[in-house]
Amino acid sequence: MARKKASGQNFNIMVVGQGGRLQYEALLFAASLRAKSPGFSGRLIVAEPQPGPRWMKDPRIAAPVRDALADLGAEIVPFENRHFGEVYPYGNKIEGLAALPAGEPFVFFDSDTLILDELTALPIDFNRPAASMRREGTWPEEELYWPGYTVVWKSLYDKFGLEFESTLDLSQPDEYWQRYLYFNAGWFFGADPAVFGQRFTDWAVEVRDNRPEELAVQSLDPWLDQVVLPLVIHSFGGGRPGPDLAGLDGDVTCHYRMFPLLYARESDKVVQVLEEVTAPNRIKKVLKGYEPIKRMVYQGRGQKVRALFDQNDLPRPEKKIRNKIKAEGFWMR
Repeated sequence: MARKKASGQNFNIMVVGQGGRLQYEALLFAASLRAKSPGFSGRLIVAEPQPGPRWMKDPRIAAPVRDALADLGAEIVPFENRHFGEVYPYGNKIEGLAALPAGEPFVFFDSDTLILDELTALPIDFNRPAASMRREGTWPEEELYWPGYTVVWKSLYDKFGLEFESTLDLSQPDEYWQRYLYFNAGWFFGADPAVFGQRFTDWAVEVRDNRPEELAVQSLDPWLDQVVLPLVIHSFGGGRPGPDLAGLDGDVTCHYRMFPLLYARESDKVVQVLEEVTAPNRIKKVLKGYEPIKRMVYQGRGQKVRALFDQNDLPRPEKKIRNKIKAEGFWMR
């Protein structure tokens, strides 16, 4: 299929990178971005948490990965964890926004994402922020003595003085999770990372430390970022992404999460891109330091996982996919 002409939009991209799994995922992200989105002319910023009281071990990226990222034009920019850190690593995507240049449009991606096609062809309206709709009804959880979806969500909007009714998808039934504004935080975008990030940080800390009583029986770990993100997006005049941005959850990017799941359920295009961008020797010698990539991609275990499933008729829920992979002895994370 012919590649769409790039729109020429200027924006920056942020992923989080740190020692361990995320550094290799960030490198793979950078490789796929350079290979599949040549029209992207902004900065690729790898936000790196720094050593301090909130990390037991040094979280910085290892030297070979740093060099490989630099070769791909990525910039490693440090940031400090003031509120989160090891006890809630998802907070990196919140506090890490401080590593981006203020006043310049941005897109955040989880590091376990592949770029499949030209990003700049997408008509992103940065003044109307949005986030990924590739999500399940993970929060809030239905409990025996809980007040229901509407009461729980409205209590959060009320806490920050936000209007609630316009966030509802009235095509969905009352008290059904999809009626309420809820995202996967695997990608989101906005016009100004400094303003967006400060509000995201302030509100996440406030919900963590002073939750509404309506949330008393709800867990916020690991869901805090996904609880607060809809509030922040709504406060800046954003909401659900329209059909023009469906590619961010489809044929332009893929949030694969773990390599066994990628091989089990993603499209042939995703597998092709993965194996293409990991092939050059200059990146292969670095990526082989990460066991899941070494075994799944370079030693062919991923193709064995793929052969276990019909990608057009996958088991549901996801747990069944995981269990089948584990039963065959192929699970890695």
